[in-house]
Amino acid sequence: MVPAAPRGAPAPLVHTDDDGARAAAVTLQRGGVVVVPTDTVYGLSARPEDPDAVQAIYRAKGRPGGMHLPVLAASLDQVRALGVDLTAAAGVLAARWWPGPLTLAFGFDASAPRPDWLAGRDEVAVRIPDHPFLRGLLRATGVLLVTSANPHGAPTALVAGDVAASLDDSVDLVVDGGELTEVPSTLVNVRGEQAVVEREGVIPRAEIDEALAGLQ
Repeated sequence: MVPAAPRGAPAPLVHTDDDGARAAAVTLQRGGVVVVPTDTVYGLSARPEDPDAVQAIYRAKGRPGGMHLPVLAASLDQVRALGVDLTAAAGVLAARWWPGPLTLAFGFDASAPRPDWLAGRDEVAVRIPDHPFLRGLLRATGVLLVTSANPHGAPTALVAGDVAASLDDSVDLVVDGGELTEVPSTLVNVRGEQAVVEREGVIPRAEIDEALAGLQ
């Protein structure tokens, strides 16, 4: 296991090899916060069942507490286990862009069970990333809460060392996945009858509209 960084120092860096994967999984399962590479930006991750770790993400970002964190999953089975309502629009978009840079904000199926940490929520934003290391980690840990690894309102650094430096000792481990982008996933709300693009990212709005045209 990679030792914890001294107070005030950037978190240790590991790589996307077997040792790094084990270190990340153990850190998360012990309630830590880990910076992970995705197919878009670097992300701050924690297990949703660990409220202290979740709060540590909010502190690291300086993010307002009322803003829910997105979820990353390894598979559709993990997504279904969240109790979400898989609407027709969600099915079309997921079939085309998952795994990939598309986040879907789901409502819930009233007849399906959901995890305790989603109790009282009206929706949850979920993505299956196109990143082999990260999907392997998600298979080992279960779904994770993941948000861009930057102070709230600031751009996300492109390389792991800069991410670690910007967050100081507020995270426990940083996984170095090389140089990434600063462009986030595209976010589409698929609750109700009309799908709405809430954030245009890697996937252009026009492509989302085209994919959904047959449902109108």
